[in-house]
Amino acid sequence: MTAQRTPEALVVGLLTDDGLPGQLAGRIADDLPDRLARDLGEETDWRVEQETQPLPLNEDGDIPMLALAKERRAENGWDLLVLITDLPRRSGTVPLASDYNADHGVAMVSLPALGALRLRGRVSRLIVHLVRHLVARRAAKEADPPRGIVDRLRDLVAPTKHIRGRGTADEHLALVGVRGRVRLLAGMIRDNRPWRLVPNLAGATAAAAATAAYGIITTSFWKLAEALSTLRLAGIMVLAIVVMAGWLIVHNHLWDKPSGHLDRRKAVLYNASTALTLSIGVACMYAILFAMALLASVVLVEGTYLGEVLGHPAGPSSYLKLVWLASSVGIVAGAMGSNLEDEERVRRATYSRRERERQERNRERAEETEDDD
Repeated sequence: MTAQRTPEALVVGLLTDDGLPGQLAGRIADDLPDRLARDLGEETDWRVEQETQPLPLNEDGDIPMLALAKERRAENGWDLLVLITDLPRRSGTVPLASDYNADHGVAMVSLPALGALRLRGRVSRLIVHLVRHLVARRAAKEADPPRGIVDRLRDLVAPTKHIRGRGTADEHLALVGVRGRVRLLAGMIRDNRPWRLVPNLAGATAAAAATAAYGIITTSFWKLAEALSTLRLAGIMVLAIVVMAGWLIVHNHLWDKPSGHLDRRKAVLYNASTALTLSIGVACMYAILFAMALLASVVLVEGTYLGEVLGHPAGPSSYLKLVWLASSVGIVAGAMGSNLEDEERVRRATYSRRERERQERNRERAEETEDDD
């Protein structure tokens, strides 16, 4: 009777940045062994362990993948190591979603390159893809098994492609084309979490609320709002959001001013991320202000009196127009109120920790260059 073969045990360690990377890894860690067994072979006893800590940066502003692999694999008894970070990564000017080094049994995933939606599924699939490459070198066989037509079509339309690795990586998974850059931009905005802007702009929020309240109880506002068309009110709203977002950028020095050609190409993406992050954050503030102003108008403004001032019976549209205009004017006033905010506080509300680290390194380099001159 042939003895049953004991499955080989492979331990995959997930070492993640704190914040979103740690949260995602925690949600997929329990299901990952079953997925690895299904996709890579049940003859292996897959085990997944997770640890979260701020991943360090080297002098080049990147995560030292090989040094971490040497240290943490030996320390924790991991066969393979997958690093998950919210740091946007590049090879030259090409954005990267992941890379790996099979000799050292380590791979890295950059979350911003995976976009803003369906992150859990994308991270899980990418980890399986990377582990396949890492174990292929161990088993001395081809990395990718035969793939069906559905998989081939998915690869064809995906905004990614494999490119030859530079430096410590065997191969990179790079973002390509307009879709790839849009995905990276969406991921960077998601990582900045623009909805955090509202509670961190107390002065701006107070100024916006006070101005909107004044507009609600002022009869001249009632007549002006009623006279404006829906299209014009929508235009005023968009203009108000743009004005406040632009003021926050200018007043708090949030715009990247690169020097070299390559830096300029990178800065376009970072500046677009800043502008959209702030615009979404201000839009969230607008929505909250609109809801509060609508409630206040219903409570404070009596319908019969509003109708007498307007010269016709007041309906729901009259209240909505009044609140719409008052909220837009309030947002513009909020831009002025943002002058009371501390610049560092605005930066913390606007950017993720990794983006703040990048900007701090850029400022330090600029200061060193000035000292050398």
